[in-house]
Order: sequence, then C-alpha cells, then structure tokens
Amino acid sequence: MLRLGIPVIGVDDIPRAVAFWTAALDLVDTAEWASPTWRTLDHAGGSGHALGLMLSESPAEPHPRIHLDLFVDTAAEQEAEVERLVGLGATRVDWDMYPPEPDFVVLADPDGNAFCVVDLSSAPSGSA
Repeated sequence: MLRLGIPVIGVDDIPRAVAFWTAALDLVDTAEWASPTWRTLDHAGGSGHALGLMLSESPAEPHPRIHLDLFVDTAAEQEAEVERLVGLGATRVDWDMYPPEPDFVVLADPDGNAFCVVDLSSAPSGSA
C-alpha cells in the first residue's frame, strides 16, 4: 500500500540544516540512512520520522510550489516563534504575495527555503 512518507528539504549545508531544524522543531538527528548527502530527523518523543534533509545543488525557489506550514495557536505565539526562529538563523522574507490580512509569516531557513508560521486563531487567509 502506498503511503505518504516525510517532507524532504534540499539544503546547501547538511550540518547547518540539521542544527536549524532540530532546534526549530525539537527534532533529533538519527543514524538511519545518514550520509554526507542525507539526514533523517525524527520527532524527539520517539513517534517516528519527521523531516528529511538532502544535499542539493539547485538554488531555493523564491516562490516554491511546496513548502512547510508550521502551526501556532495565537498571534502572540506566532510573534514569539518568528523571533525565536530568526534567532536560530531564519530570515524574514519580503513576501510579495501576502493577502490583506495574513494569518501567516513567511520566513526562510538558513539555506533560503521559504516556510510559513501560521496563526491558527486567524486562519485561513487562503494564501498560506
């Protein structure tokens, strides 16, 4: 039976990406399938795989067709998480596609991959 696995993010620097995403999402780096070009990150609580990181030579897309949405429950939590992620190495993206009252903030990881921090208390904006 076919089943969905994990999202995989292409990165320029595996150790930097591991450091960012493990701290950002409380994940752990695993030995499973680990190589110089691949890392599997698991949920810290032991509930399984969460994210794959793959070495990539292609640049991050400015408007990716697929991206990660990270959820928070309130606007205050969104603001705090955005600041925490920026402190870990994320950057704010000057997003030209925000709707009039967005429920999301667009950031980029240290490799330039865009992702959103979505405030579920005001979702959906329809454009995240």
